[in-house]
Amino acid sequence: MDNQAIIAIIVFLLSYALIISEKIHRTIIAISGAVLMIGLGIINQSTAIHHIDFNTLGLLIGMMILVYVTSETGAFRYVAIWSAKKVKGDPLKILIAFALITAVASAFLDNVTTVLLMVPITFTITRQLKVNPFPYLITEILVSNIGGTATMIGDPPNIMIGSAVPELTFGAFINNLALISGIILLVTLPILAFIYRKQLRTTKELRESLMELNEKEAITDYKLLIKSVSVLILTIIGLFLGHFLHMDSATIALAGAFLLLLLSGEHHLERALENVEWTTIFFFVGLFVLVGGLVETGVIETLATQAIVFTEGDLTKTSMLILWMSAIASSFVDNIPFVATMIPLIKEMGELGITYLEPLWWGLALGACLGGNGTLIGASANLIVAGLAEKEEEHISFVKFMLIGFPIMILSVLISSIYIYLRYLI
Repeated sequence: MDNQAIIAIIVFLLSYALIISEKIHRTIIAISGAVLMIGLGIINQSTAIHHIDFNTLGLLIGMMILVYVTSETGAFRYVAIWSAKKVKGDPLKILIAFALITAVASAFLDNVTTVLLMVPITFTITRQLKVNPFPYLITEILVSNIGGTATMIGDPPNIMIGSAVPELTFGAFINNLALISGIILLVTLPILAFIYRKQLRTTKELRESLMELNEKEAITDYKLLIKSVSVLILTIIGLFLGHFLHMDSATIALAGAFLLLLLSGEHHLERALENVEWTTIFFFVGLFVLVGGLVETGVIETLATQAIVFTEGDLTKTSMLILWMSAIASSFVDNIPFVATMIPLIKEMGELGITYLEPLWWGLALGACLGGNGTLIGASANLIVAGLAEKEEEHISFVKFMLIGFPIMILSVLISSIYIYLRYLI
């Protein structure tokens, strides 16, 4: 390992340690670390920009604008009141209901879009019942990543794998990943309900006051609602069909966002842009460059290659190693560049004699997606929820999240290991 690689590792680990410490805002640390990578000559500016995933950033910005304009109509408050009334205002049942909605929506939209829609609803209801929003936010993060694992469009790693391997179609992802995602969801939900049961209590009076609310009164602008919902549905359909139309999700989301601004009037433009989570966007920019430094110096490729060589070509060992390595790595490093490194390595293994690659591909998908639950910076959805929560003065700390998320992630990967072994390796 050369000096550049060692310096890149030091900068990355130092940045990561400061993010965990939460002494300085994570966006400042990420951007400072990225600038340090460039300043020390680890990566030049042009290459650094190349490593920034503008598709992810465009998707986030587009959906944030769509969600903001839609929220101005009172639609989220309507959904919040309606769904909470269906379960009689019981905080624990609301947690389960919101979790199921989040998981299903994450599979057929994507997990980032889903949490952007769910977080405003969550805060509306928790304020009404005067319960702690933290259990709801943590649960929504975890189930959004589990639900996003189920389909090709639910999580960026799956989109990348599906694009790189033509035989892994949209139907193949559902056939191979939907069942195990459902099983993991059914195991995870009771655990979270048990952990948070004592925090999810409210008074009879507050429940009754919630039941007396008229959800129809929440809608403040019916004309804008029709426009917003129409464009939102159109955008969701576009995201669903984007792979088949050969259009990236950022293009679809930004097109939807600015179509809605065009229809709703320019007076929404400035406030919509003000409500974009720019601190989260810039955190991603810094993170992409930090990881880009590891990619360019060969650190990630060296680690992945050595790990695969370690298995000596044994299919079972290799499958399990890819699953667990992907999960652990995706907890601490953004899963997009990691998956980008692993795809050509798995393809190369096919050329070297391993003819049955399915357990490797599904192991990579499960590990990368589920691994996002390990830490607060493991997946895009996690950071979006954290950013939205901070605007509502609800801080989600790195350590508090990890204490819940990491054990859930380990359990999820254990279940996935059994699934892969029984389905593909016996």
